[in-house]
Amino acid sequence: MNERTDVPFGEELRAALGAPSRARVLDSSPRSRVWRVELPDAGPAVVKQLVDGPEAAGRYARETAALKLAGRAALPVAPRLLGTDDDARLLVMELLDHRPPTEGWQVAYAQALARLHACALTAPAGELAALPSWSGPRDCDIDSFLALAHALEATVPAAVREELDGLVERLGRPPLRPALLHGDPCPGNDLHTPDGIRFVDFEQASLGSGLMELAYVRIGFPTCWCVTAAPAPLLDAAEAAYRSAWRDATGTEQEGDLADACAGWLIRGDALVRRDHRDGTDHLARLPHRDWTWGTASARGRLLHRLDVVARMTEDGTSAGAGARSGLGALGRLATEMAARIRARWPRLGPVPVRRPE
Repeated sequence: MNERTDVPFGEELRAALGAPSRARVLDSSPRSRVWRVELPDAGPAVVKQLVDGPEAAGRYARETAALKLAGRAALPVAPRLLGTDDDARLLVMELLDHRPPTEGWQVAYAQALARLHACALTAPAGELAALPSWSGPRDCDIDSFLALAHALEATVPAAVREELDGLVERLGRPPLRPALLHGDPCPGNDLHTPDGIRFVDFEQASLGSGLMELAYVRIGFPTCWCVTAAPAPLLDAAEAAYRSAWRDATGTEQEGDLADACAGWLIRGDALVRRDHRDGTDHLARLPHRDWTWGTASARGRLLHRLDVVARMTEDGTSAGAGARSGLGALGRLATEMAARIRARWPRLGPVPVRRPE
């Protein structure tokens, strides 16, 4: 934690908001400095500065643009942006009162996520310019995933490569109605306030299909330290709540296939490690030889959970039969066998947690 309590408030911010007082350093990632301050008129506020480092300017631009877009929501989905200093890469936001999530929090989370995603649909093109398009899995992810299947001595159906090629092609198409994606909608980046869930930390925001983030609830928060596996009825309720909230906010149905989204997260090895370790290393190739823990689960445990999810979603004739519509039946059979091989090879692997830690 950086203990600097002198907040770098420039003259323009002081003129607009007054001088900050009673500054207190808050926990943050190494990519930022965060303070709690008191402002003369606004009261308690949060000041966040993106520190020097790789892509700092881009991260600041993304977060600023996303917070402005989120401010368009009819119901608040993010903290109100009070001011910015582009030269210092500084954002001033309202302070939110976070409380422990209630039982079944996934439903309210999904509703808030849909409202956040919908903020991009009515925005002028100029307000979207600072946000990049979401980047999906690539051919190298297919190669790594199939190499892992062979390393586990699983039988790879002949149709799997063609299915995965089609999956990558579908996920790479820009949606007709791009959503505002948070980029890292993890437990901890969702604040449960008396007025509903608000999202914070938009440094990885982008434009893409909202289903890629709705999938977090079912696939187990793939870019996050905290993996959870909610009961099936709760997952179904959360996904129904998302689609209803999206429909209410946009007047349209959500494009795409949730099975595709979950399968896309399955084949991405960089979703098994922290962000600062996503450096091009083939992490799936490491799994047969060693395991590692990140947050609430090990890498093998994360992968096993994802295999089980995709296997269930792609079973013919199930209620989640989106896989059959996407043509992922062979991938589903491969996922089932890979999961069985993993359980046989590492029998002490347990399920990922059902409840999120606080």
